[in-house]
Order: sequence, then structure tokens, then C-alpha cells
Amino acid sequence: MTAPARPFEHDGIAFGCDYNPEQWTTDVWDEDIRLMGEAGVDLVAVNIFGWSHIEPREGEYDFRALDDIIGRLHAAGIRVNLGTGTASPPAWLARRHPEILPMAEDGTRRFPGGRQAWCPSSPVFRAAALRLVEAVAGRYGDHPAVALWHVSNELGCHNALCHCDESAAAFRRWLEARYVTLDALNAAWGTAFWSQTYGEWDEILPPRATISTRNPGQMLDFHRFSSDELLAYYRAEADAIRPLSTVPITTNFMVTAHIENLDYWSWAGDMDIVANDHYLDHRLADPNAELAFAADLSRGLGGGAPWILMEHSTGAVNWQPLNKPKTPGEIIRNSLTHVARGADGVCFFQWRASVQGSEKFHSAMLPHAGTDSAVWREVVELGGIIGRIGELAGSRVEAQVALVFSWESWWATQTESRPSQSLGYLDQVHAAYGALHALGLTVDVVAPGADLSVYSLVVVPGLHLIRQSEATVLTDWIAAGGSAVVTFYSGIVDQDDRVWTGGYTGPLRDALGVRVEEFAPVAAGETLRLSDGATSTLWSERSHVTTAVAEASFVDGPSAGSPAITRNAWGRGTAWYVATLLEADALRALLGRVAAEAGVRPPAAVRGGDGALEIVRRRGADASYLFVVNHGDAAAVAEASGFELITGMPVAGDVDVPGGAVRIIREEAAA
Repeated sequence: MTAPARPFEHDGIAFGCDYNPEQWTTDVWDEDIRLMGEAGVDLVAVNIFGWSHIEPREGEYDFRALDDIIGRLHAAGIRVNLGTGTASPPAWLARRHPEILPMAEDGTRRFPGGRQAWCPSSPVFRAAALRLVEAVAGRYGDHPAVALWHVSNELGCHNALCHCDESAAAFRRWLEARYVTLDALNAAWGTAFWSQTYGEWDEILPPRATISTRNPGQMLDFHRFSSDELLAYYRAEADAIRPLSTVPITTNFMVTAHIENLDYWSWAGDMDIVANDHYLDHRLADPNAELAFAADLSRGLGGGAPWILMEHSTGAVNWQPLNKPKTPGEIIRNSLTHVARGADGVCFFQWRASVQGSEKFHSAMLPHAGTDSAVWREVVELGGIIGRIGELAGSRVEAQVALVFSWESWWATQTESRPSQSLGYLDQVHAAYGALHALGLTVDVVAPGADLSVYSLVVVPGLHLIRQSEATVLTDWIAAGGSAVVTFYSGIVDQDDRVWTGGYTGPLRDALGVRVEEFAPVAAGETLRLSDGATSTLWSERSHVTTAVAEASFVDGPSAGSPAITRNAWGRGTAWYVATLLEADALRALLGRVAAEAGVRPPAAVRGGDGALEIVRRRGADASYLFVVNHGDAAAVAEASGFELITGMPVAGDVDVPGGAVRIIREEAAA
């Protein structure tokens, strides 16, 4: 981190929203602030897209409206999450300096008129943005209403990969700092292939569109560069704020499905508190499991410390092919699932539903239908619950299981040339996490090479790119007595996207006790049968065991007779390998077996609920809190004793959890 972290301090669990007062007249502001009080809102983000309002012309600042709304919020006892206003440049900047506009890989510029129409490497954009940041921070740096600084907004959501000449020059500087010599770069990229060897730094370009497939090492480094370039931009804004304010600084991550361009493991140390935006993705088979995964990953980025859910929705979004509203009670269940998994703040996009613009059909806390609506009533109910559970703020989630997740593996897997275009990194991640989630096991999501000493079980899905040092951490942990499950397409390449030779799984090969000779993927929709009666899809491998025992083999398909599931004793521990994408029930059964053998159990026993429960424990200095979230219609009973915070009732031995309900029990004794 560029400076010591500043703690975000709040009384209890923050409950808030994005607010865009510039879309409304001041008489609406008064009504909004009154209704915020009714809902229990105590943290409001403003000035997220405020640039054109506070600097309508270059160098001419007008803070009157922003002064007014911050003052009104402060008078109402509402704290401010103050945006720097730089997320999207004003029209005058793009007109005067069209060179700031980002360039796609085909060499075409993207026009203004949307958002984030700027190149992360543009010195012109950065200079203009930092002038604005200094003006905003200078004016509000010591304002008593400001509780948090919100740098830009969803950095890299649309403009992470820019291919313009300015980006090309910055990419070359990044490469020269990384490799020092062209010989080292040529070796890392394998440029002996296809006569790609570089003799001068100026010969190197971003991976723009070509007439054939592109160099995967170059594309991997361009992802790394682009993530670092936006991180450098974040740091520049944060550095501009720090001399002018003692308030903590963050930005909103996008830890969610399909957002892959930023390696947040490298970003997290620069945040005073990790904040994340998350929206249910109904394109996925199990949106609730992905929500839990995103929350666990957000917590992992903060090293287990509490984090803030900066944005989520009360209902439908506006950017999926089919935008579904939430079912009754789902706003509460979604929000409290994030709290269960470590969030000390729950905020929505946005407060009042817009009536114009691209997001006018995006849900809000105060919908178009107004206060006489089911959404509003549930928002008020949620605000009341948040107010009653403030005592658990600062507590931490307990987990015995770790899942290793890597943005670099995501990038390296999704190349233009791979064994199967149907193969996706998130397929394996979501499958493995979904099985653990269905088993009721709490998971910490960790980076490759992270300390594993506190875990009993580690799951490694599709870790395609792995460094020797990262492999050593895992294999040494297994040898010391750990239980690990590794899935296919792991251990294939090193940090330079160079294949580990001698048999796939590379530096994990000995610990797994399996030698994979050849990939044999199968067509989408084709089902493979295994000798234990399970079925699988997508992938198979031609391999043989060395020291492992085959627990199941392929009965048919291109790898018939080869092991599909293996188990190997490695030191005092056990290493499992899964060479195919098991269907959900089979994967859940396998991970359940391994977890039981490792002594891993759900936080509490439950009866009923039709398998639709989430159970998570947070532990503080003085108490532990058991969350039971029932996503189904059937009632359930959880074993617990203490005091239930939502209903305000004591619990002795069992707590009833009706269908669609949430229960949070302050446990009476250490569990």
C-alpha cells in the first residue's frame, strides 16, 4: 500500500445507497432525505458522476449544488461517501482532447456519449481528472459529513483494455520495467514462434486485432499491464486526496461473474477498506451460489476483514438479456447473505429510480411506483433489521475450507487457442464453489500461494497458471497433513504461459500421483460415464496413476479406461485429482466425502429446508453470530442457542427458520 490504512468507522452496519441529486429538483431532495430517514439510510454516495456539474467548463468550478446536498444530508445525520466525480469525462474534455478516447483492439476509437470514455494511459485525461480531485478534496477534505472517499467508479468496467498509441507507449514502458532486456521478453513470450522476435522496444504493440491468433504471452502481459495501469490511476487519485483529508479512501470493485480484467489481488492492499458491487446474474444456473462466492472473494481480498457492499439491487437490473425482479423477501435475503459473509455495510444502486437515461429501468430503493410498493416496504423492513444487528459489526467469518482463485489463470485459460472453446475458468470455479455451498460449508477464497495453515480442506479448481513457488505452498501444506482437491486443466503453464513439460499438472504432478499425457475434451452436450456410476461433461484426459489410486475411471468417451478421479497419499496428507467436469450431484458427493474425512462440517446442524439453506458464523471478541438464510419455501430448523436478533426472541436448542426467512442468533456460548 502507498500509505498506512485508515480505518472506516461506522456505528453498526452501514445502510446506504448511491444518490444522484443532479437528476432531481431541490424539492425532491427534501422528500428524499425525509424518506432516507424512514428507511434507516445512514451512508449516501454522491458526486459519482458529477464532473460536468461541478466543472461545467474547463477550470470553472461550481460547488453550490454539491455544497447544498452535502449540507442537507449532514443536517439529517446521514454520512457521505463522497465520489471524486471522475468516472466519466464531461463533453467539453472529449471535444477539446479526442485523444483521450479509448481505442478498441481493431483500431477504432470509441465515441463519447456513454460512460468511462477515457484511456487509462492518457496523460491529458489524468491531468484533468487530478485537477478535479484536488478541487473536490480541497473543498470537502475536512467536512464533518464525509465518512469515506469513493475514487472514480467501477474502474475498468468498460475501458480496461485500451489499444491506442498512448497505451502502446505505456505498455512498452511497463514491459521494459518488468523484463529489463528484450532477450528476457522474447524468452517470456516465446517469440521464436512465428518469427515474432523483437529487436527494438518500439516494435512492440498492444495485442491489436490480427489476421490470425495472437501471441498468448503478449495477451497475458497486456492484461497484467492494463490492471496495473488502472491501479496506478487509482493511486494517483488517492495520493491527491491524502494530503487534504484524513478520511479513508476506497473504490468499488466488481467481484462478480464475467468481470475479469482487473487482478484485485494486486489492488486490495491499496484500499483502506475493500468495497464491492454485486448484482445477481440470472444467466447463471445458481445465482445465489455466485452471490455467496463473490461475497467470500470480497472478504478474501480484505484478508478476512469486514468489507462494504457498495452496490447491489432491490430488483431487476437493466443490462442482462432478461432482467428479472426479485421475489418477495429476496432483497432481505441477498443483503443479509452479504452481511453473513463479512459485509459491514449494505448499499444499493440507487436511491431513487431514474426517469431518464440508460439506467431508467434499473431498480432502486425508491421505485417508480413510489412508497406504496412492495419494494419500498421491504427496503424499510431491511433498514430496521440492519439497525437491530449493529452489534455484530467488526466480527469475522469462520471458515475451514479455502478455494484458490486466480485472475491470471482466468486470463491464461481464456486464450484464442485452447483445447476446447467450451472450456471456461469460471465453469470450474463456480462448479466447485457451488458444491461446497450446497454442502453448507463456509469458504475463504484465497490467492495462489496464500498461507493455508488455518484450513483443513483446500479446493483448487482449474488453476491453469501456477508458479513453482505457489505449487510448493500447496504441496508442502498437503504433506503436512492437509486434504486438497485439484480439478482438471490445473498446473499447465508457468507465469510466462510456458507449458510445464513431463506430463500435465506440472509442479503438482508428484503430489497428485497422476501423469496426464493428453487432453481429450468432448463436445458440448456429450455425457461421459464413470465407473462409480457418476456422469460428467466437457473434459477428459488420457493419463495413468503413478502413486495414486484411481477412485473412478472413464467408462466411455475418448479417454475410456483412464482414471477420472484419483486419490494420493502425499506425506501426512491426501491429494485428490478430478480429471473431468463432474455433474453437480457427483461433485457434491465427492467434496462432501473429502470434507468429512478432513473433519470439516457446516457451522450448525439443520433439519428440513430442502437443501436451500446457507449457514455462516461470524465471530467477534465477545460473541459469535450464526446466520441461517433460507432461500427455499420449506421451513427448516437449525440447532442454536442464544438470542435471535431479527425477531428479538431467545433461542434454546433450536431455531425455526420459515421458508424465505433469515435468522441471526447471538450464540450464548462459544461454538
